[in-house]
Amino acid sequence: MTSVKPGSKYFALYEHLRPRQEATVRLSLPEIEALIGSPLPNSARTGRSFWSNRAHGALQGAAWMAAGYHVVEIDLAAESVTFARPSLRCRVRREGEAILWDGDLIQALRAHMGMNQAELADVLGVRQQTISEWETGAYAPTRARSKHLTMVAERADFPFGQSELPSRQPLR
Repeated sequence: MTSVKPGSKYFALYEHLRPRQEATVRLSLPEIEALIGSPLPNSARTGRSFWSNRAHGALQGAAWMAAGYHVVEIDLAAESVTFARPSLRCRVRREGEAILWDGDLIQALRAHMGMNQAELADVLGVRQQTISEWETGAYAPTRARSKHLTMVAERADFPFGQSELPSRQPLR
């Protein structure tokens, strides 16, 4: 998970979004500039790629994603950006005490932990492609991997009892 450092240009944006409780927050580009104390680069006004939801390699994306939001709408003409808290709908199925991990549930866990497939693969000791195959339903986790997923989820305070699982981070 990417953290936003206090010296980062976009730390103030992170600090502004992090405590907010709203599901969506709309900010104008001048409001964002006032928060960060400097002008946004020209690319923020001319292209959508500046506003992509990628935490690695993009300080601005790391700021809103670490705060629990992602960009859902960009209106370049009106100079506004809408951020939203993501949520994933999935069903937690059990067989006795065991969690039956499916693609939606694995994606929800990843989003909750703010990880991409490669990062979750590192935690579980599998290849990124394995995570991809689980998420697409090409394969299902073995019983041993399911137990490991459950352990990781419990340590991350994953909300198993809810049918709509709010995530801290969007999927990447």
